[in-house]
Amino acid sequence: MVEDHVPIEAGNMMGSPSITQNGKVFAFLSKKYLMVFRLGKDFDPTSQDFEIRPFNPFKKKGPLAGWFEVPYSEHIHWKPLTKEAQEINA
Repeated sequence: MVEDHVPIEAGNMMGSPSITQNGKVFAFLSKKYLMVFRLGKDFDPTSQDFEIRPFNPFKKKGPLAGWFEVPYSEHIHWKPLTKEAQEINA
């Protein structure tokens, strides 16, 4: 039913456009022309057959836990990863 669907809205993450659900960001477009997805701490980027790596926007800290970046060269994977991130973060 329509009432059961949680609205997807535009948002902002680190000064970049993002996609939110229930007020939580689950994907955003980085200023470095890559998409960043919240796929969870159990997600294994090494099991993918395309370029994906932990997202680390900091100079002196480690990557953000559960967040992964995919460059534009792999944009064919952005839509399915967006859906996966939405489902994981629902």
